[in-house]
Amino acid sequence: MKKFGCRNGFALSTLVAAMSVATLAQAGVTDKDILADHMTTDAIVTNGLGLQGQRYSPLDALNTENVQELRPVWSLSFGGEKQRGQESQPMVKDGVMYVTASYSRVFAVDARTGDELWEYNARLPDGIMPCCDVINRGVGLYDDLVIFGTLDAKLVALNKDTGKVVWIKKVADYKEGYSITAAPLIVNGKIITGVSGGEFGVVGKVEAYDAKTGDLLWTRPTVEGHMGYVWKDGKKVENGISGGKPGQTWPGDLWKTGGAATWLGGTYDPDTNLLFFGTGNPAPWNSHLRPGDNLFSSSRLAINPDDGKIVWHFQTTPHDGWDFDGVNEVISFDYTQGGKKVKAAATADRNGFFYVLNRENGDFIRGFPFVDKITWAEGLDEKGRPIYKDGGRPGNPLDAKDGKQGESVVSAPSFLGGKNWMPMAYSQDTGLFYVPSNEWEMDIWNEPISYKKGAAYLGAGFTIKPMNEEYIGVLRAIDPVNGKEVWRYKNYAPLWGGVLTTKGNLVFTGNPEGYLMAFDAKTGEMLYKFNTGSGIVGSPITWEMDGEQYVSVVSGWGGAVPLWGGEVAKRVKHLNQGGSVWTFKLPKKS
Repeated sequence: MKKFGCRNGFALSTLVAAMSVATLAQAGVTDKDILADHMTTDAIVTNGLGLQGQRYSPLDALNTENVQELRPVWSLSFGGEKQRGQESQPMVKDGVMYVTASYSRVFAVDARTGDELWEYNARLPDGIMPCCDVINRGVGLYDDLVIFGTLDAKLVALNKDTGKVVWIKKVADYKEGYSITAAPLIVNGKIITGVSGGEFGVVGKVEAYDAKTGDLLWTRPTVEGHMGYVWKDGKKVENGISGGKPGQTWPGDLWKTGGAATWLGGTYDPDTNLLFFGTGNPAPWNSHLRPGDNLFSSSRLAINPDDGKIVWHFQTTPHDGWDFDGVNEVISFDYTQGGKKVKAAATADRNGFFYVLNRENGDFIRGFPFVDKITWAEGLDEKGRPIYKDGGRPGNPLDAKDGKQGESVVSAPSFLGGKNWMPMAYSQDTGLFYVPSNEWEMDIWNEPISYKKGAAYLGAGFTIKPMNEEYIGVLRAIDPVNGKEVWRYKNYAPLWGGVLTTKGNLVFTGNPEGYLMAFDAKTGEMLYKFNTGSGIVGSPITWEMDGEQYVSVVSGWGGAVPLWGGEVAKRVKHLNQGGSVWTFKLPKKS
């Protein structure tokens, strides 16, 4: 633990830790707290600074006039050899910060001093199979519990004051390729979680658990043809097949290993009482093996939180052949057009298109490219369906003379996406979305493949390449009503961290070079940057404590880019790994 202004030991004594916990123990998080999180300034109790995921703070003590004076006040190291990617968003309640780290760890930290209060390390088996680094994106808070998912596909509930286990529930079998990396969503006392593992031919699903007991309440598969269930009076009751019946948009039995993992988690809109979850790629990647739309892969789903039924769906990439997962967050927002209020939702897809939907029924309102180059589609039709470009899909291996490798094509964006998991933010003041994006392309080809439980199920090969010498990452300010880009910031390395915006006319994000950066939300002028010592791939937060505004961000380079990035990975191979959470505020004179 590193604290500016003094030097402390690496661990608190048992006595001091117990005294600190006793001093900081406060009331638990309620459903009311969670529903009001977007308006609350003294706590962060949801991933996304509100259930709708806008990542907007009404705080303005820190603003364009004084952000240059922002100073670090403490930094806590996650320690040990378990560094790798750190993609967490911290939570804060009653002066305590709860933050996850790589390898399924959770830390409770005194938010005033940076002193560690407790640490929990999940006992992970040797056979875990995470696709894209050993990351975790955060906890959920409910009552006196801190809840998170593990890389061996379990939900764990810890006592918020002691870090001791209250309950553990198995969500899926890690030996089949399942894992959990997303922060859980908590709605009306239910823990809503998805699963990772689309590269292993799993069946994606969304499930609800009782937050206090961990009991399973309902399960909804996200591949067409699988039965959903609810639990009533302790009994498992059928609740309808996803899509009505099997095999409608899948050939043969491929729906049984169809992928569509819900690995990023979801958002919730109280106005419509709907959960919004995205689904990942269909399995395998070789699309010639599975003609059809392959529902509900590469889609956005609206789900009833009471029973798990799918209310509407919107598929961004039917018959996906490029690994354009549709998991990216769906953010609810309202705007006025023609004198009428529109209840909308926005999502920036890996496929390079930005979509605005009617969040009540899923109808397509508009869509437009938000990246500079798209090769696989010519555009979108009047219903938002992509107009595929001739020759844009990688070839069928069966057409090759040796039957081993189909014709390679150059595709932009690459499968890591015009935007990947890193969450964008929406400002209620400017009406703009701030989108962390990347400009890259890939050579991609198909190969024969057959399913084997627990083995990679791709049937494709690829090499990712940068398209510009000067930059890959682009932070964009986008107007969702007219589709125009208002400003952009170019970054040499790919952007892989989340975004925060505030009423102080600020936009915060981090980059792999290690800088926490602040921009003018209206003009894009960079107003502040501070190097944290390792790449930032987490999501910043801001909150108020003791009458002062704080900013925190997790630092630690890793994630999918160095593992899957091909030529891009070579560009960033010199970046140092790390694992720490940094906290900043203004000096009192400012």
